[in-house]
Amino acid sequence: MTTADAIIALELGHYRLREQIGGSAYGIIWRASGPQATRDVAIKLINQEQMARALPALRERWTTSATNEIAFLQSLEPWDERHIVRLLDSGWHEGLPVLALELMGSDLGKHMVALKGRGETVPLAQTLGWIAQINQALAKVHQYGWRYLDLKPANVLLDPNLHTVKLADFGTNRELGHLQAHSYAGTANWQAPEQFFPADGGGYATGARSDYFSLGALLYFLVTNGTPLRFCSDCGQAYREHHVAGADLIRGRNGGDIPTALHAAEEERFAAAIPSTQRDAALDLLRALLHIDPAKRPRHAIQISRMLNAIQGVKLARGAFDAVDPVLAMRRPSAVNGWQTTRSTW
Repeated sequence: MTTADAIIALELGHYRLREQIGGSAYGIIWRASGPQATRDVAIKLINQEQMARALPALRERWTTSATNEIAFLQSLEPWDERHIVRLLDSGWHEGLPVLALELMGSDLGKHMVALKGRGETVPLAQTLGWIAQINQALAKVHQYGWRYLDLKPANVLLDPNLHTVKLADFGTNRELGHLQAHSYAGTANWQAPEQFFPADGGGYATGARSDYFSLGALLYFLVTNGTPLRFCSDCGQAYREHHVAGADLIRGRNGGDIPTALHAAEEERFAAAIPSTQRDAALDLLRALLHIDPAKRPRHAIQISRMLNAIQGVKLARGAFDAVDPVLAMRRPSAVNGWQTTRSTW
């Protein structure tokens, strides 16, 4: 068992563990001090206690997830890391992969709890700014040929001084090019319907637009001061009680159908938190992101960016440079356009 003051030797340096600051069944996060005159880092280790109890197939999956996360973060260019957590070092410890990541101040989940405790709320402009930044991060994930599949407040790290956010934890990434249904992945409280309810032939038929549903759930959560969608809460409860069989139980309670993701009362609650001049555009975005049918959600990050601009009353001329358009502004090749130069006519 790894304890405080243990030394982790990675490719570029040695790190002394100071305190555990997060974790899950899969991984444990430690604050660690690195080489002299460097800032503290976040060391991400596979949970060895859980690993020892897990079945061989699960142990292999955890190790593969960690190595995939390292490979993805190493593939990024420096300019891709504006809203994606930076990998500072990596290596192996006691036969398991380890990541050294930049240390952020908090995450959106903890931040929202702290705000509610002080009786404060997130200003709408800040919420829209965070959603725009997460949209840019997802655009990078998709550009490199992956779907993220685990967007939730705990995986959105926050710099409270700069008011910027970064996406973290890429162990759930699945390749966009692999179109066949896959095994269960993600967190039930924040998943798109196609992530929680298996396809007719078995497995889960997800895509890039599955990430957009989770973005919509996060938008609702932030605007309503930390209130989760009922759809997400019901899925989370069913998974905790019945694991993947919970999907059939929920469908059984709804005549065999997948229940609606956005109820009228939730639309009203969301709308009540939005100024009247911005309400219609904000509801348009929320409804589009939370559509049960993935094909009816936004097609790409640029469409989401423009809908965010519409909420704020911004409309750019076609082809104009827009720093928040995640792909158009960079004019770089991506997996979604076949690695061809992005055209301004998108």
